[in-house]
Amino acid sequence: MITNRSFMLRLALYSLLRRRSRLLAALVGVALGAVVLLGMITLCHDLPKQFRDEFRAYGANLALAGLGAERLSLADLAKAKALLPPDKLVGLAPFRYESVRNRLRPYVAVGTDFSEARKTSPFWRVTGEWPDEPGELLVGADIALNTDLKEGSFATIDGRNSRQSRYAKDFRVVGTLATGGVEDGFLFMALADMEAMTGEGEVADLAEASLTLKANDLKAAAALIREKVPKVEARLVSRVADSEANALAKLTYLVYLVTAVVLGLTMICVATTMMTVVLERRREIGLKKALGAENWRVGREFFFEGALIGLFGGFLGSLGGLAFARAVAQSVFGRALFPHLYLIPLTMAVMTAVTIVACRAPVRRAAAVEPALVLKGE
Repeated sequence: MITNRSFMLRLALYSLLRRRSRLLAALVGVALGAVVLLGMITLCHDLPKQFRDEFRAYGANLALAGLGAERLSLADLAKAKALLPPDKLVGLAPFRYESVRNRLRPYVAVGTDFSEARKTSPFWRVTGEWPDEPGELLVGADIALNTDLKEGSFATIDGRNSRQSRYAKDFRVVGTLATGGVEDGFLFMALADMEAMTGEGEVADLAEASLTLKANDLKAAAALIREKVPKVEARLVSRVADSEANALAKLTYLVYLVTAVVLGLTMICVATTMMTVVLERRREIGLKKALGAENWRVGREFFFEGALIGLFGGFLGSLGGLAFARAVAQSVFGRALFPHLYLIPLTMAVMTAVTIVACRAPVRRAAAVEPALVLKGE
């Protein structure tokens, strides 16, 4: 058996090398197919994570709030945070809203954790500085445009808490926030400052979490929070989560479509090449059949030659596919992809299967050769 396989290998290599131009055309077609196949598989494997990272720039994708009309307890928020996978959690920022005044003008003040808000809302554009000391204030762009609350100015914020007790606190404006949304009309301060000012602490109106999770995993995380922390209502931020899921679904569909088209073209290229080889070897095939060779033995030779083309072309194309995937990721996302070497044998196996399937039509043509007609020269 070993000797038979060795003879078949030598015979196939000799047949291919005798037709170098045909071999080169088939190898190029298979190699290009392998480049696209491995490149697309690599991108499809790594780009969803890249996309999820990019989508974090559009804001949080999970909102947490108290159940019903109740405010969100920071203790319950800590329990909910403990249920989220820490390696997937980009940030979790609490927000508390209070109606306040400055010089008798009404405003909405927002207390938050600025270190976490910068993670969950990277689209916030701050002119000046972020508050990092007690008594510092961040002013929305619309307020800064229409009042004298600008960077470097001072403001006295006053109001009433839930017990109708009056409060007042002096702040220094350190920056201006612009988002193009409702945030431009708010005053932002540290949550600790709001708690000290109002005399009421350990609560928030809502919290926003940003996680690099797939849509199904994100839904599962929200369901787990609702189950384990009954006083917390967890919901997906649909405008972000749905957009992310739709974009990833369309990307995956595009990758599969391009890969299928390229593999189809590769199959046509190999089939055309092998069909030409069969026509060139009609006399040889007729002689073998006249000497007693059965159709399956004749077909086995062409399948073996096709498998060799698939193996060599798949290997060469795999190397190019890794470079192709890294170049696309670097140019589109500015990030490097690490090569997945286990995809090389997988790509070689797929391309071998493609070439074997492509040889079916040429093999049927070879089986139809009539020895008597061919040897007579007809």
